[in-house]
Amino acid sequence: MPALTLVSAVLEQTVRWKYGTAGTIGLLLLTAGIRSGRPALSSAGAVILALLVTGPAVNS
Repeated sequence: MPALTLVSAVLEQTVRWKYGTAGTIGLLLLTAGIRSGRPALSSAGAVILALLVTGPAVNS
């Protein structure tokens, strides 16, 4: 379990550094939806993260 916690912390810091507050909110919604079993939350988080990742490719 400590390894999973470390990976989670590194992933969160990477998302926060690269995508800012919107990325953090997307990651929070995704993880909250997965943990609570609510597909609407996890879908919203996944969509936010997908838009942030593909945004530069769509704008070019």
